[in-house]
Amino acid sequence: MAVVLVDAGGTNIGSVRYALQRLGVDAELTADAEAIRAADKVILPGVGAAGPGMARLRELGLVDVVRGLAQPVLGVCLGMQLLCAHSEEGDTACLGLIDAPVRRFQESATLRVPQMGWNRLAQARPHPLLSGLGEDDWAYFVHSYAVPVGPWTLATADYGGPFSAVAAQGNFHGMQFHPERSAAVGAKLLGNFLRL
Repeated sequence: MAVVLVDAGGTNIGSVRYALQRLGVDAELTADAEAIRAADKVILPGVGAAGPGMARLRELGLVDVVRGLAQPVLGVCLGMQLLCAHSEEGDTACLGLIDAPVRRFQESATLRVPQMGWNRLAQARPHPLLSGLGEDDWAYFVHSYAVPVGPWTLATADYGGPFSAVAAQGNFHGMQFHPERSAAVGAKLLGNFLRL
């Protein structure tokens, strides 16, 4: 099975590659359009801001490449947000593959932004990506922006209200948390993606 990581400049690429290696998959890091199109599975990692993330995909000529993929695609953290329609972060038009907005958390006296740390996942609807997810499974998040709950939502977490922790539309999937930093739960969900 050929798995590629899109080299879009995310700082979590090394840790995602290592997490995949622990699952027996040596994923190629590439910005080559043909390698991405030919892969069995494509992962779009990302850490940072939506505007620079989209600018990097445009510079590499990969916007239409990613939009045209028919195999399973997984966006991780910022990668999930880039799969969505629009981000409030920098008023950024994103890839539009998951028909969802990305909104900033509302800071308050009791809610610090960004959310940094562990949060419980709650399954919203059954999906093979969530196979084996338990009612007390937790994942590790670092983010200031989130996707609201909608028809795209597979699993939620709560931070001042529910948001989409896992989303999907067609062959495009997203995990807002860092599966590579989420211990056994993250490994389980990455393994589920590899089996899609």
